[in-house]
Amino acid sequence: MNFKIINGSVTAPKGFLAAGIHCGIKKNSLKKDLALIYSEVPSIGAGVYTKNKVKGAPIYITKEHLSNKKARAIICNSGNANTCNGQDGLLKAKKMAQLQAKALNIKTDEVLVASTGVIGVPLNIDAIKGGIPLITKKLSIEGYEDATEAIMTTDTSQKQIALELEIGSKTVRIGATCKGSGMIEPNMGTMLSFITTDVSISPELLDEALKSSVNISYNRVSVDGDTSTNDMVLILANGLAENPTISEKGEDYYKFIEALNYLNVVLAKKIAKDGEGATKLIECKVTGATSESNAVKLAKSVIKSSLVKTALFGSDANWGRILCALGYSDVDFDPYKVDVYFTSSSGSIKVCGQGSSIEFDENKAKDILLQDEILIEVNLNIGDIAASAYGCDLTYDYVKINGDYRS
Repeated sequence: MNFKIINGSVTAPKGFLAAGIHCGIKKNSLKKDLALIYSEVPSIGAGVYTKNKVKGAPIYITKEHLSNKKARAIICNSGNANTCNGQDGLLKAKKMAQLQAKALNIKTDEVLVASTGVIGVPLNIDAIKGGIPLITKKLSIEGYEDATEAIMTTDTSQKQIALELEIGSKTVRIGATCKGSGMIEPNMGTMLSFITTDVSISPELLDEALKSSVNISYNRVSVDGDTSTNDMVLILANGLAENPTISEKGEDYYKFIEALNYLNVVLAKKIAKDGEGATKLIECKVTGATSESNAVKLAKSVIKSSLVKTALFGSDANWGRILCALGYSDVDFDPYKVDVYFTSSSGSIKVCGQGSSIEFDENKAKDILLQDEILIEVNLNIGDIAASAYGCDLTYDYVKINGDYRS
């Protein structure tokens, strides 16, 4: 690897500050619900958004503001998605940007807006208006954990990471925080990911790098098959690392995207592992495929299967469900060439050979599947392409959490 993991998150790169506060959006709760990330100097930005036709109001405002590829701040609330609120929702999303821009003394279109939470409930803009002076005052390098906490909904853990690498003899840093636990079937899921970097890069290549990275990370996650209305991944780059500007796809670009890909895959796995009610991270790696797109479709078909997910919750080596999920993926392959393996920290075991039953140690398989991170490897034996997808098991608690989500 041409990079190393360092402490921190979105404030690890030079010139970035963050904060998170409770402003009163979440009813009957004192949890933090408003987050702010800010670059002290002008920066460029890029974004990737949900493919759901029903989109949250913040997405329209953020896309509009990023049309010039410039941005300096991200304001995000949790507890209310500001979705399906008509013109009122759009006006309030715009108001969030206006209020935050005024507090930071920057242009309104330099502020990006995000929201996450309950759909179809009017947003309490007065609570946000009251919180903006305080959150602006609290901006600091140390504020990244408060910001991460403030974007969480049903998440059970904070999800953040920072990396450091050398580009053009200069130290470059990338930091990120994200949230996501349920309503997750990217492209993308109820997930938000905010990435900051002090690299100097052209807006066009930053946009291309982000889209490419999202496709191999967040877009390969499924928790429950529900594509959210509010998903977005945003990246800000302020150039304070002072590396020679990356303006073409040379060595420096590929160093940067290697680090960006690693960062986003780590966060994607954290989202999958923290799926609502989940007890296990499930990775399905399809090898021996004829194309990457086929491998991705097959892997996602496996990790999306409710029967596969429940089998792994019960630590049951029911490999037949995996073959079944492969079979309805609408991908052409030879079922009688497929091998299936289960792997975890307790070892690895082959449970299916050439699409048929083989003898294997059920007790060993059980022990492997009792662990909290499971790899399902499916070898199609028809090509040399591989790809992975990430999910989680399906438990009783998923129903409990989503049965009373609004209460």
